[in-house]
Amino acid sequence: MATLILDNSSLGLGAASRPDSGLDTNPGLDAHGNPVAEGDARAAAIGLDPASDAAIMLRVAAGDEAGFNYLVGKYHRGMIHFLFRMVRNQAVAEELAQEVFLRVYRSRESYRAEAKFTTWLYRIATNLAVNHARDTRHERSAQALYLDAPDEETGATPDVADDEPSVEQRLLRDERMAAIRKHVMALPERQKMAVLMHKYQGMDYRQIGEVLKLSESATKSLLFRAYQTLRERLKDFV
Repeated sequence: MATLILDNSSLGLGAASRPDSGLDTNPGLDAHGNPVAEGDARAAAIGLDPASDAAIMLRVAAGDEAGFNYLVGKYHRGMIHFLFRMVRNQAVAEELAQEVFLRVYRSRESYRAEAKFTTWLYRIATNLAVNHARDTRHERSAQALYLDAPDEETGATPDVADDEPSVEQRLLRDERMAAIRKHVMALPERQKMAVLMHKYQGMDYRQIGEVLKLSESATKSLLFRAYQTLRERLKDFV
């Protein structure tokens, strides 16, 4: 995959700031009495909050590139983190994240606000990650998925006490984390994706189901099986 630089100049965009919806209390007109843009009209027609991501994306579909720049600024960093946990390679994660947003931009005119914008966004990311995993499967035999990596925002590490651990505690922790990495990596691809979205993106069953195109009950079942498998394989470390 060729590296594509996603920046303001490459797409002709300005600074990332929340775009004004232009909606006013007078239906069909903006604050200046002009006709509401096509994207705002579509958002209003289906009852969307004009400040929501979905409404902004509808404006992007109608030609509002400032809205696209705002969405990139809002989600780009988190998207890199999400993809990094799957591919465990910073350069690849950044490249895939660029491809995600380029696909969003190229698909802007076909966007339909039938689900949350983030659901659509992470569906694109998940499909790209799955395709990358399939295409590079032979290269990944030695790769590890670090579920114990420090949180990018807080620096906190899961399941580690605040007090300085002893040498023995550090050894046990490292052994446990190595086992977690090994067994999460061994999960079926869809279960692994669901665990990542649930644990690190804070997505609920419905949102994960929409990304993976599963019902809410099927998503619960998928995560139950994944966590059950992990509990069974990690019972010596619990």
